[in-house]
Amino acid sequence: MRLSVLDLVPVRTDQSTSDALAASTRLAQTADRLGYTRYWVAEHHNMPSVAATSPPVVIAHLAAHTSQLRLGSGGVMLPNHAPLAVAEQFALLEAAHPGRIDLGIGRAPGSDPVTSMALRGAAGRDDRDIEAFPDYLDDVVSLMSTRGVRVPIPNQRYILKATPAAVSEPKLWLLGSSMYSAHLAAAKGLPYVFAHHFSGQGTAEALQVYRSEFRPSELAPEPVTFLTVNAVVAETRDEATALALPNLQMMARLRTGQPLGPLDLVEDAQQQELAPQAQRIAEAAFGRAVVGDPTEAAEQVRALAQRFDVDEVMVNPVASARRGTDPATAPARETTLELLAKELF
Repeated sequence: MRLSVLDLVPVRTDQSTSDALAASTRLAQTADRLGYTRYWVAEHHNMPSVAATSPPVVIAHLAAHTSQLRLGSGGVMLPNHAPLAVAEQFALLEAAHPGRIDLGIGRAPGSDPVTSMALRGAAGRDDRDIEAFPDYLDDVVSLMSTRGVRVPIPNQRYILKATPAAVSEPKLWLLGSSMYSAHLAAAKGLPYVFAHHFSGQGTAEALQVYRSEFRPSELAPEPVTFLTVNAVVAETRDEATALALPNLQMMARLRTGQPLGPLDLVEDAQQQELAPQAQRIAEAAFGRAVVGDPTEAAEQVRALAQRFDVDEVMVNPVASARRGTDPATAPARETTLELLAKELF
C-alpha cells in the first residue's frame, strides 16, 4: 500500500506563521525520509488555523527541502485564479523539479464569502467562474502541455504556452467531495481524489460513479484514484485521542458557524465544552478518522483501503501538541507518520 500526506500547514495557539511553516518543513522531510509517495498542501484563505494560502509557494519551498516526494496541491481552487496563472506556476515547478509535481485542482472557494469576494473581485472574477470550471480545467491542461494552445487570431498563428520550452508536465488530479466532481473527472478522463477527510459522506458512491463512467484519455488510460483521511497515531490510544481533540473541536466550531481561532493545545482543548450539536459533529468526525495506537491505526487504514478499493491512502496528520512543545515543531504529527510507516511499509 502507498501512503501519502495532506498538509494544511496548521497554526497552533503557540505558533507564528513562521513556526507553522518550519514545522511543516520538518514534517515533509520526515515523509520524504520514510518513503511516503506524495505530499500535498491545501489552499485556504483568511483562516487563523491554516497557513496554506498559496500552494505553489509552499510547494516550491518544500520541494527545495526534500529529494524524493512528489509535491502537489490538494488543491488549487481554480475559480480563484486565471487558468494561465495556474498553468505557469505549476509548469515552472515541474521545470525546477521534473517528475515530482502534482497539480490537484478543486472547485470550492476555500474561504468564506467575504474573503472570496476580496480574492476574486479584485481580479474581475465572480461566480460565473465557478460555472466555467470545466472549461478552465481544459485550459490548464492545454496550457501546461508541451504543445501549448493555438489561439484563434485571424491571419496569425499564435501559440500560447505556460513555459517556453517544457519537456515534461505536472500530473493533474481533480479533487472533490461530491457527485459533481466524480462525474466530471470520469467524463474528462482525469485521475480523481475524494476528500473523505472533509466530507465522509458519499465516498463509495462517488468512486463507483467515477469508475463506471470513466472515459480513457491521454492523461489517464484507466481510472486512477485514492482518498484522504484525518489521522492521529500515538503509542497509546488514549494519547492519540487527546492529541486529536483540538482538531475535532475546531471542525465542530467550523461546521456550526462559530468564530475560529488557531488550533488549541491539548491541555486547553481538554478544558473546553462543546454545545450538544457541536459535540455530535466532533464525535462523527472522530468516527471517520484514523485514531489509535500503531496496530489499530494500521488496521483502520487497511480497512479503509479495502472498503473503497484503493491502493493509496493520503493521511492528513491533524495531531496538535502539548504545552511546552517547541513552536517550530509538530512532534505528534511526525510521530503519526513514523508509526504508520513502521506498520504499513
